[in-house]
Amino acid sequence: MKIVIPLYQGVTQLDFTGPHQFFSRLPETEVIAASLGGEPIKADNLVFSELQDLSQIESCDLLCVPGGGGCLLAIANSDYMSHIQRLAQQARYITSVCTGALILGAAGLLKNKRAATHWAWREKLACFGAIPDDARVVKDGNVITGGGVTAGIDFALVVIAEIYGKETAQRIQLGLEYAPAPPFNAGRPETAPAEVAASMQQRMTESNLERCSDPRLPAALRDRLLGR
Repeated sequence: MKIVIPLYQGVTQLDFTGPHQFFSRLPETEVIAASLGGEPIKADNLVFSELQDLSQIESCDLLCVPGGGGCLLAIANSDYMSHIQRLAQQARYITSVCTGALILGAAGLLKNKRAATHWAWREKLACFGAIPDDARVVKDGNVITGGGVTAGIDFALVVIAEIYGKETAQRIQLGLEYAPAPPFNAGRPETAPAEVAASMQQRMTESNLERCSDPRLPAALRDRLLGR
């Protein structure tokens, strides 16, 4: 089993380090973190180096695309997107975490598919022909998508159970002592205190507008994201 995680500048590190931690416990499985040219990737002030060259990976069984602040610029990078499309053609499973779903959508891999992503970007999935779903993990055929950031761990367990069975997933969960008990029930807008939700929604709306309006993006992509 070969799992490829294609990284890009500005990726959110937990989007891929969370699933990577769980996937790395699987038997007879190779987990590959790769980037264009094997270049070091900066993510949340951490630098990940000694990555494989994405262009040198011929195929994979599972493609796992993480999200992050740099996802729109990754979409605008034709070299990166060509490798996403190429690897997806032969992959048994096409997957993503957080706004990695936008990358899958832009690659034409989510048309008429239910998909999850970060709550602040969920409505943008429709721009690429996907069906937005507010579940934490969504499975539609061979496409499995996770919600925002921390959902990547739940996503990984769903993927492991799908391929290796529930017992394997549960053993790995137990070995890593994944027993979440957050001190606050504020992880979703619908459960967070109203004032917290309103403040974060405003901040995310302003941030998303700025990112979608980035002049480095192709005009057609900006128009699509902005609903023009």
